[in-house]
Amino acid sequence: MSSQPPRSAPGRALGEVRAWRDALATVVAGIVALFVVAALGLWAAGAATLPGGAFPSVVAATVVTAVGGTVRLSGGAGPIAQSDGGLNVVPLSVTLAGALAIAVVFLLPLRHHAVVSGAQLLARVARTAVLWLLALLIVALTAKHTFRISLGDAALDDIGDLLGATPSVGFRASVGSTLGFGLLWLLVLLAVASAVSRKTPLPPRLLPFQDSVRPAAFAMLVVLLAYVVLGLVIGVVMLFTREHPDQTAAVMLLGLPNLVWMAFGVGLGGAWEGRVPNPIGLPMPRALAAVLRQREGEATATVDLGSLTEQDGRAWLLVVVAALALLAAGLLMAVRSPADTRPWEHAVRLGPAVAITLLVVGLLTRVSARFGLSLFGIGDLDAFGGEVLLRPHLWLLVGVGLLWGLIAGFLGGLFTTRIRRRGDVTPDPDVAGTPAPDGR
Repeated sequence: MSSQPPRSAPGRALGEVRAWRDALATVVAGIVALFVVAALGLWAAGAATLPGGAFPSVVAATVVTAVGGTVRLSGGAGPIAQSDGGLNVVPLSVTLAGALAIAVVFLLPLRHHAVVSGAQLLARVARTAVLWLLALLIVALTAKHTFRISLGDAALDDIGDLLGATPSVGFRASVGSTLGFGLLWLLVLLAVASAVSRKTPLPPRLLPFQDSVRPAAFAMLVVLLAYVVLGLVIGVVMLFTREHPDQTAAVMLLGLPNLVWMAFGVGLGGAWEGRVPNPIGLPMPRALAAVLRQREGEATATVDLGSLTEQDGRAWLLVVVAALALLAAGLLMAVRSPADTRPWEHAVRLGPAVAITLLVVGLLTRVSARFGLSLFGIGDLDAFGGEVLLRPHLWLLVGVGLLWGLIAGFLGGLFTTRIRRRGDVTPDPDVAGTPAPDGR
């Protein structure tokens, strides 16, 4: 086979320009998707009416948390009072929108190539990462604002200004963690997108793994997206049938995957633990809010199938939905796998895939929000504050995911033994002189 002639200098320059153009398009698509969904969700939550033109900064802070960054809360009233806190929560609706936009735009040019080398793929990732870090730096620097709190009387406000004791509260994104976790988020996203897409060529060294990795990865992606679609359907119904449609819309646009992916984990036998102070209202399902509300003498509450069923007997349906979803995943993986793959091979491939998926779901659904107050420098900041906490039982999630995945993969392999799968070849009876496999 003849090799291609080397490209001229103008041709290489044009190729480099196109490569940077593709990287820029990927980053712009992701940033726009993140900001649009975050802005719509915060608008539905009423953040557009925040004083001092804070809405753009709040949107930027939401984008920061969507890619894994953290936001620090602070405030005080001069020497009279000081406050401190932190917010670590991932608004997964925003995250999912940005991830889908980045993945689609990044993979689209690759589909026009029959093969791609490891160096070419790494170069594309590196260009995208450089522009992504620049965009995140700008977002993190704009994600800050301080609110001046009025005392309700002009004279008191003037006295506060004179004494340097004007109450204020603000937030600021942590630039270092935003860049670090944001880069990690991008690299993992691009790796997963390349592993899932069948139309995207892989470097030659990775080709031996595509038949074992891609079908299972694609099946789990379909399960997660199917849960989001189901949640959207339920959310749309609630928009028109229940009170406070603005709160429902805000939850859908900011944290829908947080809820439905937790439901997936709980349905498989996983658990979370957390607490929420009683005065705080929660825009989430009533059963979950009732479990999480802090009760006297309880440090944390466990969110699992048992505790949710105590609040709402219909919670057992989570098991049925999760089982059907994994069975469908097993069937889908088997159909997309080579025809000679045996049922036990399907099992050992889907089991780790489900376990890793639930591990990621657990890590992404963690919530930690704390705000504390100290008066005249006396007392612990935590003593006069509150905390919202939600953390997964990761080992339990991984264990039940592995078990369910092994069972679903084995059943999927068994059920598809009579289905013509990729790699099957039906002999021509007229040529081979033997009947076709279906007996016709």
